[in-house]
Amino acid sequence: MSVAVRKPIGTITRGTTNPNRLRRIDRFIASQPLLRQIPTPIVVDLGFGASPITAVELLSRLRKVNSHTHVVGIEIDRERVERGLAVAHEHLHFTHGGFETPLPANLAQQADVIRAFNVLRQYDESQVAAAWQQMQSRLSASGILVEGTCDEIGRLSSWVTLDKNGPISFTISLRLSELDLPSKIAERLPKVLIHHNVAGEKIHDFLQALDLAWQSNAGIGAFSAAQRWVSTCKQLVAAGWPLIGDRKRWRLGELTIEWSAVAPN
Repeated sequence: MSVAVRKPIGTITRGTTNPNRLRRIDRFIASQPLLRQIPTPIVVDLGFGASPITAVELLSRLRKVNSHTHVVGIEIDRERVERGLAVAHEHLHFTHGGFETPLPANLAQQADVIRAFNVLRQYDESQVAAAWQQMQSRLSASGILVEGTCDEIGRLSSWVTLDKNGPISFTISLRLSELDLPSKIAERLPKVLIHHNVAGEKIHDFLQALDLAWQSNAGIGAFSAAQRWVSTCKQLVAAGWPLIGDRKRWRLGELTIEWSAVAPN
């Protein structure tokens, strides 16, 4: 008797990727307490692209935090999966699938982290909620989904972090040297936000406030761009913006804010 094979949920992406492109996101994931709290974390690189390099790099970075980490690269394109399998090993796995997030039978069947980067960028905004829900349903009780976008070489990155119940926060991570205005991130906002950067929307208000704070701290840039960014973040907090995290994260050019402060109206 033949067994029906379910078609993966989603469409094939362009697959563009570069070594070190997702370093900022990897660093954020590595900082999450659950990586240290869970004995054997299962981390998914969903839609890893034409090369398995981002999955390889993700595992390398996360095993420094927890040596028992497993990374599973998932792709809807079978040829890309085959390229991944060529470099697979005991802690690095590759499988065919989409937003339904299938996991190898020899691993726990819920993911502790799902990273979906530069995947939803090609979808319509109306499709985001369903894709989120598919991936959220595959999370462990304490698991997180990190979904976002970055530029081709990883200098501009932004993402939404979700748990099983919904969005928690929004993060921006920028290369600060030679940065003109932080609102340049507008071109790399996640799909759920990119069309809402208009007057009257929260994300627009936030990016305006971020630019203003960055400009008003220009003098501190004489010491370093990182110190200027820290002062910018302090100014936002003083103005009532609900930032999450502290100076340690800010010094990396990273800023995280509660989702409710930027969510679409």
